Amino acid sequence: MRDTCVIFTGSAHLALAEAIARQLDMRLGVRKLERFPDGELSLELETSVRGHDVFVVNPTCPPVDEHMIELLAFADASRRAAANRITAIVPYFGYARADKRKGHRVPIMASMVASLMQSAGIGHVVTVDMHAPQIEGFFSVPLDELSAVPALCDAVQSGLPEHVVVVSPDTGRVAMATEYAQRLNAAVVVLHKRRESGTQSEVTHVVGDVRGHPCLIVDDMIATGGTLARSMDALLAAGALPDITIAATHGLFVGNAHEQLQRPYIRALYVADTVPVRMEDWPQAQVVSVAPLIAEAIRQFLSNGSLKSLPGGLQRR
Repeated sequence: MRDTCVIFTGSAHLALAEAIARQLDMRLGVRKLERFPDGELSLELETSVRGHDVFVVNPTCPPVDEHMIELLAFADASRRAAANRITAIVPYFGYARADKRKGHRVPIMASMVASLMQSAGIGHVVTVDMHAPQIEGFFSVPLDELSAVPALCDAVQSGLPEHVVVVSPDTGRVAMATEYAQRLNAAVVVLHKRRESGTQSEVTHVVGDVRGHPCLIVDDMIATGGTLARSMDALLAAGALPDITIAATHGLFVGNAHEQLQRPYIRALYVADTVPVRMEDWPQAQVVSVAPLIAEAIRQFLSNGSLKSLPGGLQRR
C-alpha cells in the first residue's frame, strides 16, 4: 500500500491524519506548508506523488476559508506533480449548511465549493455525516459519505440511563436519530423549530412523549450550542427528566458554546474527532475516533472494494 499511495495533511487536523496513517501502517507525506507575512499560503510537496493515489486529509473546520484553500492547494500541487488520483478526505465539510438559496441575491456556497474542488483536480471526495447529503448532487465526481453514528452509539450505550428517548433537534436530523434509536432500542422524539436567522432559531413543538424520560439529543454538529440549549429548554418544559446526554459528530464549539452548554443536568457529551477538540477547554467531552473508519475506507478504495461492509459506510454504496 505504501508503494501506491501518499497521505498528506494540512494544518486543519494533524492528529487525525496521523491516526489514520498509523492505522494503515504508513507515514504521512512530507510537505512544506507556510504562510507569507501577508497571509498567503506557500506549499511544496517534498514526497513524490508521480503515478500515486494521493489522499489529502483536511477537514474544512474553522478557520474554514484557510483550510479550504489548503485543500485546494494540495490538490493542485498533486495534479501538477502527475498524481494518479486525488481523493479529498474532508471529515467535516464546511459550507454544507449553505446548500440552497434563501434569497434572490445570495450564493449557494456549497455548490461553489464543489466546483472549486473539482477544478483543482480532486477526483473523489470522502466526508463524514455531512449536514446536507443532497450536496452530493453538486459534484460530478464520486462522493462517499461515511457515518460516525455506529462508533458514537457504541460509546454512549454503556452510559445511558434506562428508558432513554432519542431526540432529533429538528426535522433534518430525523434519519440520524432513527438510526441511533434502532441501534439503542429506544423511541424517537422530534423537535420542530423555526429558524429566524443563521444563528437564531426557536423550538415550536415537541413531537413525541418525553414526560418522565431521560433524553439523548443527537445532531450532526455542535457550533455555538444554541440549538442544543433551546432543545434542552423545550424538553424540560415538556416534562423530560433533567438527565440529558448529547452525541454529535462534529464538535466545533465556537462562539458562546461554553455558556450554552454549562448545565448541571448534562450527563455526558460525546463527539467524534472529525475536527480538533481542545480537551483543556472541554474536559467533559468524550471524543470518539473516526480514524479506523476512514483508514478502512482508504483500504477499500485502493483495492476497489465496497464501503457497504464498513460499520459507518452508507448502505447505498
